Amino acid sequence: MITISSQFDAGAIEVLRADDPDNIELRIRNDNAADIAQWFHFRLQGAAGVPVTLRFVNAGQCAYAKGWENYRVVASHDRQHWQRIDTAYDGTVMTARLVPDGNSVYLAYFEPYSWERHLDLVASACTSEHVQLERLGASLDGRDMDLLRITDAGSPVPEADRRRVWLIARQHPGETMAEWFVEGFLERLLDADDPVARVLLQRCIFHVVPNMNPDGSVRGNLRTNAVGANLNREWLEPSMARSPEVLLVRRKMEQTGVDLFLDAHGDESLPFNFVAGSEGIVGFTPRLQQLQDSFKASWIASCPDFQDRVNYGTARATQANPTVATNWVAQRFDCLSFTIEMPFKDNDDLPDAATGWSGERSRRFGAGVLQPVLAVVGRLR
Repeated sequence: MITISSQFDAGAIEVLRADDPDNIELRIRNDNAADIAQWFHFRLQGAAGVPVTLRFVNAGQCAYAKGWENYRVVASHDRQHWQRIDTAYDGTVMTARLVPDGNSVYLAYFEPYSWERHLDLVASACTSEHVQLERLGASLDGRDMDLLRITDAGSPVPEADRRRVWLIARQHPGETMAEWFVEGFLERLLDADDPVARVLLQRCIFHVVPNMNPDGSVRGNLRTNAVGANLNREWLEPSMARSPEVLLVRRKMEQTGVDLFLDAHGDESLPFNFVAGSEGIVGFTPRLQQLQDSFKASWIASCPDFQDRVNYGTARATQANPTVATNWVAQRFDCLSFTIEMPFKDNDDLPDAATGWSGERSRRFGAGVLQPVLAVVGRLR
């Protein structure tokens, strides 16, 4: 007998019928406190060797319906190795097909990044002599808001002269590629044999928040926290009642200052890696434009997975949304500030038929961002 379950970390699906393996009907459920549906993650049991057809009947009503075009579901038997499976979308229903190798297979919108893996990531980073862990406070569900402060205590550069670099991820919890990105970033930054990392640790103080939205992550939300707040629209006026995750990070930024800000995300529709800058803020200057151009040029030169042809376009002058993190931080601190976007689908410049864009590729992309940081670090102030 086929059974489908989602009562686990980041699990999310509604089962309409599962009595016929050739016609399993599913509904992608809303975030727990918001009318936003896109993320799914569930376990299918009892179909070893049986052709299975999964029909996501409300795909056309989801938050980013265009995101299903040329998209393929990811599946894993061991929760370690994820592959893309045959998927089609007709404008209303998304249909996925597979023949499970065993009696247990997991399926998801993108390769998950569990809360347990987050805790492992933080614990592993803290074994480095360069890392200090700070608890900024708690989320609405009581989970720790972790901040990693990273620098070379023995650097000849005085702390006052080191650049303050901030990296945050998973304001939108279903964009799990963002924390994979952070994992790769930390792994390289803490590699004692990497010359780029060694120089940056001497010249910078890094502040890293690997998961901005722990409650939404565990609850299996795409875009919101426990009370339905989209954290990336809370930066102008965050509150402890609605968006403590943002308020706590903002308070720390006011203490440390910010010279470079990176906010890692995923994009549902565009099959490319790209960035969105702060061109639309009131305080955008030629200095910031030059820094943006240099950062992007360095990343393009050093990483074929990054491009600047396909993106969101340039915001009109003074018309930037001040509630978005990248814009608020750039305006408040007069600093270089980017939203980093990775695909849920694949990178069409370097497609991979087996995995599409994946957790591992996101890790390597995160490691690669150290190169453009090095390219601009001397001009950030």
